[in-house]
Amino acid sequence: MKNYLMGLMCLVGFLTLASCATAPASTEGKANIVQEADVALANAKSNDPSLVSVFNAAKGYAVFPSVGKGAIGVGGAYGKGVLYENGIDVGYCTLSQATIGFQLGGQAYTEIVLFENAQALHNFKHGNFRFSAQATAVAIKSGAGANAKYSNGVMVLTMNEAGLMYEASVGGQKFSYQPK
Repeated sequence: MKNYLMGLMCLVGFLTLASCATAPASTEGKANIVQEADVALANAKSNDPSLVSVFNAAKGYAVFPSVGKGAIGVGGAYGKGVLYENGIDVGYCTLSQATIGFQLGGQAYTEIVLFENAQALHNFKHGNFRFSAQATAVAIKSGAGANAKYSNGVMVLTMNEAGLMYEASVGGQKFSYQPK
């Protein structure tokens, strides 16, 4: 019963976070998230120089510099980010995730979602984009970019995973977008 109540509290907390605005409220907040996303991009390219050509070829990419994830049976994740189109930041986005299953712990990581073509980018910008189950993500490390592949016009990269998470769960990620 105690685990159920704690899981329920996590889910309520997740739903509260997921209702937050997509764009930061202040000019300073907007500048901070863009700066954090730029640093995350620079780190990704520095950790794996083969990613430079991947980013250059992408139609766009969403960078979530810090995604927090936690669970006790029921879990959730949330992060704010920046959408880049042809290398230029064009707006703000959020990532929300709910999961259920065998899971315990918490972690923080950076997630980058690349869009191979205009249709995939359009779907993201218009709210028609979500992962219906745990997406396969490539961890950024030296040489990973050379092996990373698009699936249905989308590629997911993660890095800087911190924390400990035991997980065998089902869930999905949902994204929202707000232009500048």
